Amino acid sequence: MKKIAVLDQNTIDKIAAGEVVERPASVVKELVENAVDAGSTAITVEIKDGGISFIRVTDNGGGIPKEQVTLAFLRHATSKIQHVEDLLWISSLGFRGEALSSISAVSQMEVITKTPEALTGVRYIIEGGQEKALEEIGAPNGTTMLVRNLFYNTPARGKFLKTAMTEAGYVSSYMEQLALSHQNISFKYMVNGQTRLHTSGNANLKDVIYGIYGRDITRELVPVSIERSGISISGFIGKPVIARGNRNFENYYINGRYVKSKLLMKAIEEAYKPFMMQHKYPFVCLHYTIDGEAIDVNVHPTKMEVRFQNQGAVYNATYDMIQEALSGRELIPQVELEKPQEKPVRQKVSAPEPFETGFKQQTARQPQVAPSYLKEEAAAYVPEIPKAPEMPQSSKQVGIRPAVHVQVQETQQEKPQEEIKKTAEPVVVQQPKQMELFDDKLLSKEARARHRIIGQLFDTYWLVEYENKFYIIDQHAAHEKVLYEKFRKEFSNREIVSQMVSPPQVISLNLQEDMLMKAHMEVFQELGFEISEFGGREYSIHGVPADLYGCSVQDFFVEVLDGLEHENPRQASELLAGKIATAACKAAVKGNNRLSYEEADQLIEQLLGLDNPYHCPHGRPTIVSMTKYELEKKFKRIV
Repeated sequence: MKKIAVLDQNTIDKIAAGEVVERPASVVKELVENAVDAGSTAITVEIKDGGISFIRVTDNGGGIPKEQVTLAFLRHATSKIQHVEDLLWISSLGFRGEALSSISAVSQMEVITKTPEALTGVRYIIEGGQEKALEEIGAPNGTTMLVRNLFYNTPARGKFLKTAMTEAGYVSSYMEQLALSHQNISFKYMVNGQTRLHTSGNANLKDVIYGIYGRDITRELVPVSIERSGISISGFIGKPVIARGNRNFENYYINGRYVKSKLLMKAIEEAYKPFMMQHKYPFVCLHYTIDGEAIDVNVHPTKMEVRFQNQGAVYNATYDMIQEALSGRELIPQVELEKPQEKPVRQKVSAPEPFETGFKQQTARQPQVAPSYLKEEAAAYVPEIPKAPEMPQSSKQVGIRPAVHVQVQETQQEKPQEEIKKTAEPVVVQQPKQMELFDDKLLSKEARARHRIIGQLFDTYWLVEYENKFYIIDQHAAHEKVLYEKFRKEFSNREIVSQMVSPPQVISLNLQEDMLMKAHMEVFQELGFEISEFGGREYSIHGVPADLYGCSVQDFFVEVLDGLEHENPRQASELLAGKIATAACKAAVKGNNRLSYEEADQLIEQLLGLDNPYHCPHGRPTIVSMTKYELEKKFKRIV
C-alpha cells in the first residue's frame, strides 16, 4: 500500500490551476473580473497569439496596497469575503481567492499597481509560482496585469490548446458578454494590436448591443421588464425575425454575472415556441437581479453555473415576461422588394420554376388535376427517358403538355373508373440501369415490363402490383427524392458561378462571427460569395451564389456561418444539402394532386433508377410493400 503524503505547494498550485485556468479565456475572465470588482470605470484587454503568449489587462480601479501585493498571490487570499456567511450575499464577480495563485503557477506574470493614496506604485514579478522581483515604480492609479507564455512549465496542458484564432474567439466571446453585463464600464479590447471592441461605458444597454451586433439586430429589439416576488428582470428580446440556428445569442446575467442555466434556457425557448420555427433560437439580453440568499453561484470553479432557491418563480417570471412582450406586438416581417438582377447565362436550368409554372397553368384550367410536369417541362431537371414504341397516336402532337395527358384527364372526368383503366394503360419504358430493390429484381428489364400501376389512392399514393407483392408509393416523397438527387448532382458538377449584387448587401458581425468568417473564408468562396471589408466588423457582399435555391442572400449567409465549427468546418456541399432538400420539397408535386398514369409511370421510373430510392431527403419512406400472403392472412384466407 502506498504511503499518504502531503503535496508540496508547487504541485498544489498546478492542480488548482487545472481547475481554474483552462485556456487563455479563463485567464482573461479572472483578471477582468478582479478589475471590475476593484471599481474600475475603464478596462483595456490586449492579447497576442490568442492570449497564449501575451495577455495584458489594465484598469483604473482602486489598485492593490504595496504591503498586500504578495498576499494577493497566495491561495485562498481574497478581499471579497471574510466569513462563511458572506457566501450568502456575494455581490462581486470573484471570491474564491484562487485566480492569481493559479495563473501565476502556470505562466510568467507581472503586476504593476498603485492606489490613489500612494505616491508610487509597485512592480511584482512571479514566474511559475516563484517570486522573482518586488520593487517600487512610477505608475498611474489602477492595476496592470501581464501574463506571458501560458502553460510554459506544463507543456502537456499546452498541447490541448487550439489554434491562436480559435482561442482568440473564446476571449472575444467573453469580452462581448462582459460588455453586455456591465454597460457602465468602458471596455477596450485589442487583438494583435488591432482594436476589436470599444464601448463608451454610458450605461446604455442598447448602445452596447448596437456596438456588438450591429444595426440589423438592434432595430428588431423589444424592451422588456418585470418585477415579481424578489425577482427583477430587464433588458431586450429580439423579434422572431432575427432567429438564429444556435444558442449563441441567448444572453442572460444574474446580478451582473454571465451564467449558463438550463432553467432560463428552457423558459426563454418555451416562451418563443409559438412564434418561432423549429430548431431556431432567439436573441435575448436579460439582466436578473435576485436576492443573494435565493441563489447559489458557488457551484463550479468557473462560477458559470447557478442554482435557484425558487426555480418555479424564476421560470414563470421569465416565461410570462417574454410571452406578454411578444403577444402584444405586431410581428409581421417586413419584406423589402428587390429589383430583378440579371443572371449569368448558364447551360443548365436548375431553378424549380417550370414545376411551379406548370402547376399554376394546370390548376387554372382543371383545379383538381396536377400538371404534366414529368415530360417536356421536366427536361431541364431529369434525363430524357427513351419512349416505348407503343406510344398513343395523340402523343405526337407538339405542345407544352403531351396530348395524351389531356385525353387521359378528360377521360377521367367523362368515363367510369373501369373504363379509365382500359384506356389509360401505363406506358412501358425501358430502364437502362439495373439494381435490386427488396428481395426480388424489381428493376430488371423483364420485371419493369411486368409492373402494373393499379391506380392512385387518396390523390397521394400510387399502387403498383408486381409478382406476389404490391407497392405503395408516396408521390410527393418520391418526386422530392428525384429532384433532390438531381439538384445535388447538378451542384457538385457545376463550376462556381457568382452573381453580382447591386447595390451590395452590408452585414454586421459580432467578434466571434467576424473571426469565424475570416478563418473559413474559403467555404464562402467555394459557394460563390464575394465578400469585402466595409469598415469595422461590417462586410459588403457584392457577389452571391448564382443559385440560392429559394433562399435570400443574408439568410443563406447566416445559415452557413451558423453551421461552421471552429476546428471542423463542414464542406460547402454539406452546408447546402439542407437548402437543396427544402428546394426539392417546394418544387415537388404535393399530395392531394391527381396525376395521370403516364406521369406516375415516369415518376416511378425515375425513383427506382436512383441508388437509394427508399427515403426522401427528410427521412420519410418513399415506398412500402405488402405481400399477397399478408393480404390473404388479413382476409383469413390463410389461418
